[in-house]
Amino acid sequence: MKSRRSWSVTASDLARNTFNPIRTVVESMKLTPNPEKPMIALSIGDPTIFGNLCPSEEIVEAVVESVRSMKYNGYAPSTGYEEARNVVASYVSVPGATVEAKDIILCSGCSCALDLCISVLANPGQNILVPRPGFPLYRTLAEGLGIRTKFYDLKPENGWEVDLEQLEAQIDDQTAAIVLNNPSNPCGSVYSRSHLNAILQVAARNFVPIIADEIYDYFVFPGHEFHPLASLTNEVPILTCGGLTKRYLIPGWRMGWIVVHDRNEALSSEVRKGLQSLSQRIIGSSTILQGALSRILTQTPPEFFQSTIAQVYDNARLAHQLLSGLPGMRPIMPSGAMYMMVGVDMTNFPEFENDLQFVERMVTEESVFCLPGRCFDYPNYFRIVLTVPELQLREACHRISQFCTAHYVAPLTLGKEESLSNGHIHHELHNGIVTVIEP
Repeated sequence: MKSRRSWSVTASDLARNTFNPIRTVVESMKLTPNPEKPMIALSIGDPTIFGNLCPSEEIVEAVVESVRSMKYNGYAPSTGYEEARNVVASYVSVPGATVEAKDIILCSGCSCALDLCISVLANPGQNILVPRPGFPLYRTLAEGLGIRTKFYDLKPENGWEVDLEQLEAQIDDQTAAIVLNNPSNPCGSVYSRSHLNAILQVAARNFVPIIADEIYDYFVFPGHEFHPLASLTNEVPILTCGGLTKRYLIPGWRMGWIVVHDRNEALSSEVRKGLQSLSQRIIGSSTILQGALSRILTQTPPEFFQSTIAQVYDNARLAHQLLSGLPGMRPIMPSGAMYMMVGVDMTNFPEFENDLQFVERMVTEESVFCLPGRCFDYPNYFRIVLTVPELQLREACHRISQFCTAHYVAPLTLGKEESLSNGHIHHELHNGIVTVIEP
């Protein structure tokens, strides 16, 4: 007779080990907006959410035509139709990095591309190197699989360039890949050719392949240039992840890709086959989008991209100007993408223990929500999104200014204890010395 057991269904190790730092941090916060002020969310990295940035008519018509053709209602090969992969290969090929359809794997968005790349290169117990601050999905994807993440730091004083010495010091015999995000989320940095070459030299010296997250490719502001990483090396194998999400303003349509740059045939024996096998775990990317890719990638007018970048660039300059003069704030002007990181000198805001409390109170008092820096493993900063309409951005910056003015405390050399009451700082008496009281 079988022994009786009570119902006890457990989750897998993968499920238990998977977490999203942004969701974990945000869901732990106490967010109660001021009912007298409409909420302005500068936290969501979706360029379409406010309705001011939309895909071009050519993009929409390409999808409509794909649907009406009745050619793309069924299953496609797991890596995508050859016709669609040919179109992507032509689109991403540049001097020094030309590819063919066999080098393209179509995915359900860039996040799926990143998942496949991390999964194909690293085993449980190995590690990948990820930027700090950086997009938290890298950790989410890796650590659920038992793959460790080790950080290499970006230097805010140098436009968020990589700390090259530290990057190289982090490499060990268990390092499976370096993840490089350029242009960057959350920093908005765009790396120069010389800096990218320096990163490639580190990878080459240590024989470590690179996963290049280039979802913001060519989304750069005037005076800056995007250099596809693979175009700068004949030695380092690179898996480039890209897609339509950001530049084409269609994140929900879920079309991404992997481009295999197989230098020295280092990826030919196993990695290509591994990517093929991993892509077979799911049905693949949207066939409707695959049918529309040719028109989207060849017929979207340059003016569409120029207009989008101009709006985001104007917002970046506006936000930087409005926040630069605030006491205790250190906005860092981005060079591209859709974000700006703003440093907070927490010593000037002694009422708050950390950036989470700072952001929470800003929601409570001003109904402005920015993502705290610890979402990106970088405390004492917050990230703002630059794709909101200008009037809302102005209003948000005005409210941030009010909040900082209300809570800022100038550096003091006298006094050891402070207490807060109604937005005013009252400094205690010590040894017969009275400090000033500041609003």
